[in-house]
Amino acid sequence: MKRDIKIPQATTKRLPLYYRFLQNFANDGKQRVSSQELSEAMKIDSATIRRDFSYFGALGKKGYGYDVLYLLEFFRQILDQDEGANVALIGVGNLGNALLKYNFQKNHNTRIVVAFDTKAPMEGHEVNGIPVYHPDRLEEMYQKYNAELAILTVSSRSAQAIADRLAAINAKGILNFTPVRLNVPDTMKVMNIDLAVELEALIYLIRNSD
Repeated sequence: MKRDIKIPQATTKRLPLYYRFLQNFANDGKQRVSSQELSEAMKIDSATIRRDFSYFGALGKKGYGYDVLYLLEFFRQILDQDEGANVALIGVGNLGNALLKYNFQKNHNTRIVVAFDTKAPMEGHEVNGIPVYHPDRLEEMYQKYNAELAILTVSSRSAQAIADRLAAINAKGILNFTPVRLNVPDTMKVMNIDLAVELEALIYLIRNSD
């Protein structure tokens, strides 16, 4: 990677997609791929792909394209695919339950290892094989299960308070499904997923397309 260059968040979000599609190409026995072929497979503009790749230096050769196995290994290392990530889920409502059932089945290195919900007993119980505790035990169990980041699916009114507690125990990041924009330390990363906003944006695109 080029030094002193900050990778845009939009590019960061596409990196796992590149890795996934490169895996598909490798599984099909393809040895090299062009940005145009990636573009057609991923439905992402080829200029965007070339720009994303340029942040990491010379990954391809003019007239040849990209070596599939080399890129696959490169992005595997960039994404730390060899190092697992333990995730804590906070809030086991409808969305939380769906996430517990899914539990990142396509990514064996990422998994929800513990969850918290106000309806759970203090001593904990299991949902889909995952221990679920009352939030009063958040600090204790987050550290016991070596969680690295948290998924937040709680109510808006409690989102910031939970984020503050996570920051106090040096949680590294939050995947935030609440509409609240969280205030966190610079050492903590937050990605916001607002399903209502995404749906409204899609409706706008549908109604305003040529």
